[in-house]
Order: sequence, then C-alpha cells, then structure tokens
Amino acid sequence: MYTLKNQFIVLPNGEDIVDIYIGNLGKTSDINLFRETQRKFDCEQKFIGDKAYIGESTITTPYKKPRNKEISESQKKENQQLSSRRIGVEHLIGKVKIFRVASDKFRLARHKYSQVIMTVCGLVRLRLNC
Repeated sequence: MYTLKNQFIVLPNGEDIVDIYIGNLGKTSDINLFRETQRKFDCEQKFIGDKAYIGESTITTPYKKPRNKEISESQKKENQQLSSRRIGVEHLIGKVKIFRVASDKFRLARHKYSQVIMTVCGLVRLRLNC
C-alpha cells in the first residue's frame, strides 16, 4: 500500500504556501513530481530543494557526499547557507504535518484526501497570517 505524496511550493522563509501538488497513489519520486508541476511556473523560475531534487537545473540543491569521500569545506559552508535559507520552509511543512494528514495513513475515503489536505493548508495559512 502506497501513500499519497504531497509537494509544497512555499515562499522564502516559509512565509506562505504558494501551491500544493497532491500526487497520485503509488511510487513517485520527488523529482518526478516536480517535473510534472514545473510547467505551471516560468521556465526561468528558480527553486531551492533538498537532496531529493538533485539533477534538476532549475533547483538549487545541497552537495551530496560522494561514496567513500568527503565534501570540501567550501561545499560544507554552501550547504550550511542553503539549509539556513530552507529552515523556514521545513518549519512550515512541519506545521502542516502536525495535523497528521500528510504524515500518517489517511483513514477516510481516498477521494476526500485533496479536500482535507487543502483545508489543513488553509488552516496553516490562517495561522501564519494572524
């Protein structure tokens, strides 16, 4: 049994949720979900992502440690700067996961999932704008 994977597009520093993409049931990688939704945005639009998005030219990702090697000090500093820019986004995703809809098994009818996750995102946005 697979879960439904969500993808959040968020403003810098986790200020607001711009878009949410609710994936289909089944195995789908993060990069493939992004490639499906990329056409909604300008081709020059730049994004920041985690290591799941390595290989996409429009997404800035951290350096990955090569097998049996270490990354350089400059790469570590760049990774640290990138993660300090992403921390607000991670906190916002955590606020959505507090509701446990996006993190646990969904126990209602599957066709209601999009309504529930959009409602949760609306509640998170309401809390952010207070």
